[in-house]
Amino acid sequence: MILTIESPERSNFSDLIDDMFRMRAEVFSGRLGWEVTVNGGREIDRFDDEDPIYLVSVDERTGLLRGALRLLPTTGPNMLSDVFGVLTPEGAPQSPLIWESSRFAINPRVLAGEDRANANHRVNAVTLELLCGIVEICRISGIEHIVSVFDARMARIFRAVDCPFRVIGTPTKIGKTMTYAALFEMSDGMRQRLGRVGGFDKPVLTSMTALAN
Repeated sequence: MILTIESPERSNFSDLIDDMFRMRAEVFSGRLGWEVTVNGGREIDRFDDEDPIYLVSVDERTGLLRGALRLLPTTGPNMLSDVFGVLTPEGAPQSPLIWESSRFAINPRVLAGEDRANANHRVNAVTLELLCGIVEICRISGIEHIVSVFDARMARIFRAVDCPFRVIGTPTKIGKTMTYAALFEMSDGMRQRLGRVGGFDKPVLTSMTALAN
């Protein structure tokens, strides 16, 4: 199931949010070797202070955090415009109809004990659930596109789960990683496509708050 957590609700989900920050440290610093700031085992950046909305995938049986991502409006501070401006030399998108998704991560503990084939299947399943959640909340709120910055690894995952995107700007090697900025269409057709691939015929969000509020 997918929970949507806004700033006023964070105190109600303090343990889950803490698990998310710890997962981000494990994934982005420990496994991927990104140059991110980790304090006390948690990866938290300045955009976490910008009242983001978090989408969090939780195992309904065990309560285990399976994955998460962060949503921010492009009309305010965001990673593409403020950190990765080199990717869009003509300027990053800024519109109330376009939001940014960042810090997309799958919990490595979900994959513990799985062989490669099963691990890949589970990554794709959690990825599809989160992507379905993004489309659902955007459709509810009138958001037409999501913009995101991602590496070649995520590009392969998006292609593997049949999630189309349109690269904008100029793909650039940042450090050792080829990095892209792209737009994703938040349409009913996209939700149907992702749901068909992932087997998510019913809504995945368990709590929904309009982005416009």
